Amino acid sequence: MNPFPYKRVVVIGTTSSGKSTLAKQLADLFALEFIELDALFWEPNWKEAETPVFRERVDRAVQAQGWVAAGNYSKVRDILWSRADAVIWLDYPFHIVFWRLLTRTLHRSITREELWNGNRENFANQLKLWSEDSLIHWFFKSYWRRKREIPILLANPEFQHLTSLHFQHPHQTEKWIEKLRTKITDQDSK
Repeated sequence: MNPFPYKRVVVIGTTSSGKSTLAKQLADLFALEFIELDALFWEPNWKEAETPVFRERVDRAVQAQGWVAAGNYSKVRDILWSRADAVIWLDYPFHIVFWRLLTRTLHRSITREELWNGNRENFANQLKLWSEDSLIHWFFKSYWRRKREIPILLANPEFQHLTSLHFQHPHQTEKWIEKLRTKITDQDSK
């Protein structure tokens, strides 16, 4: 029996919940394409892609036989969710995600890690809590909204075809991934 019967998966959650990390792990584990929505959305110099351009990029990406997409963009939800088999919601506690956001942002700022299309995070910009350019601002703006809206979206009749996996703590997610790895190892050893 296939330990992971899904071929098209969307990983959702608030910023810094680990969407891209989990999506990449699943894509690597099951030989699926990894789609990072941020990479398709952000142009050089942190310019947002025009909506038609972004939608076309996502539409092209999901033509693959199997994929795991990381991201919450409502602009392309209809494209992704209508073609997906499953949605994985990383719904972690505020303090865990906030700490991850701070440490990740600080690390990326110090190392000058390139994210997408030459973009790099600047920690000083993130501290401007009043600014739309701050991920910390975005986190405070979106964390509780996502907790309210995702259950409503998942209950929507147009998305009833989706299997929903809801993880409320990183330990749950880690145990689940480890269980998948064990099943794969067991199958390979037979």
